[in-house]
Amino acid sequence: MKKPSLLILFLAVFMDLVGFGIVLPLLPVYSRNFGAPGPLIGLIMASYSMMQFICTPLWGRLSDRIGRRPVLLTSSAGAAGSYLLFAVGAGLEGTAALAVLLASRVFAGAFGASITVAQAYIADVTPPEQRSKRMGLVGMAFGLGFIFGPALGAFAAKKFGMAGPGWVAASICATNLALACFFLPESRGADTERIQQRAQLAQWSHTLRRPKVGFIIGLFFLATFCFTCFETTLGLLVDVNFRFDANQVGYLFTFAGVIGAAVQGGSIGWLVRKLGEPGLIVLSLMLVAAGLAPLPFVRGLPALLLVLAVLSVGSSLARPPIFGLISILTHADEQGATLGVAQSVGSLARIVGPLFAASLFDHHHALPYLACAAVALMAGMLAWVKLCGPRTATAPEAATAPK
Repeated sequence: MKKPSLLILFLAVFMDLVGFGIVLPLLPVYSRNFGAPGPLIGLIMASYSMMQFICTPLWGRLSDRIGRRPVLLTSSAGAAGSYLLFAVGAGLEGTAALAVLLASRVFAGAFGASITVAQAYIADVTPPEQRSKRMGLVGMAFGLGFIFGPALGAFAAKKFGMAGPGWVAASICATNLALACFFLPESRGADTERIQQRAQLAQWSHTLRRPKVGFIIGLFFLATFCFTCFETTLGLLVDVNFRFDANQVGYLFTFAGVIGAAVQGGSIGWLVRKLGEPGLIVLSLMLVAAGLAPLPFVRGLPALLLVLAVLSVGSSLARPPIFGLISILTHADEQGATLGVAQSVGSLARIVGPLFAASLFDHHHALPYLACAAVALMAGMLAWVKLCGPRTATAPEAATAPK
C-alpha cells in the first residue's frame, strides 16, 4: 500500500469514528431530555447496529463490483448527512426531536460502510503476511476515534449548545469526504475479475458455510458479544462498587481506549510474526476471559485499572488477526462481501449483547462478567483446537455455494 493511501484511509476511518464518538454518548442524554421512555431510548441506541446488520454486507458486495473508492465516498457523505439530521433534531422538542434523532441513527447505520470497505481496501493492496498488521491500523483509528470523539462532543455541547456536537461531527465527516475525494485512489483495477453478485441471504450462506471462515466469524461474534456486555454494564458496575460518576466512567473508557489503540497500532505486526494469526486469536480470547472474570470483585482503583488493562489488551488483539485471517482465506474478488458479512455479525452481537448483559445485571452485578468470561474461555479453547492444530491454511477456501 502506498503511504499516502494508507494515511488517507487511516484518516477516513478515524474521522468517521470521531463523528460517531461525538454523538454516541449524547444520545441517551438527549433522548431522556426530550421525554423518551426507556424502550425508546434503547431503540434509538440499537437502531444504528440494526441498520449495520442489514446494510453492511450490501455495501461490501457493492464495493467488490464498482470499487472501494465510490463506496467510501458515499459512506462519508451519508455520515455527514446523518449528523446534520442529529443537529436538526437536537434543536427541536418532544416527539419531533425524538423522531429526527431516530432517523439520524437509522441513516448513519445504513451508510456506515467505512470500516468494512477500508478493510477490503487494505486486503486489495497488502500482501497476505502483512494484512493483520494493516488491519490493526484500522482498529487503531477506531480506538482513537472513540478517545477523541466524546471529549470533542462534550466541548461542542458546552460551547455551541445541544445542536453543536451534530454540526461539529457533520463538519468533520465533510472534511473527510473532501480529503478522500482528492487524495484516495481506487484500489481495484479496471481489469480485475468480478465474481457474480449474490442476493443477501445467499451471500450469508456462501460465507458462513465455508468451514474456517464461518468458524472465525463465529469467534468474532463471541468476542464482540463479550466486549459489548462489558461496555453496557461497566458504568453500572463501578457505580455499585466505587460510586463513580459519569465523568469518572468516561475516564475509565478513555483509559481502555488508549491501551487498545496503542496495542493495535504498535504490537500487532510483531505478535503475528511470533504467534501467527491463530495463536494471537487464542491469546486475545484468553486475556478477555482473564479480564472479565475478576472485574466485578476488584476493590481499589489500582486493581481496577490493572484488570481493565488486561481486558483492553485482549479485546484489542482480537480484531486484527480475525479480519486478517478472514481476508487471507477469501478470494480477492469477494473481500468486500465476506468482510461485510463479518461486520454484520458483529453488529448482531452489539444488538443482543446489551440485552443479555442488562438482564443478567439486574439479577446480580457479577453475572454478566462471569458468563462472558466463560464464553470467552470456551471460544479460546475452541480456537485452539480448530485453528492451532495442523497449520492453518492460508489459501482462499473453495466456494461451497454456487456462484
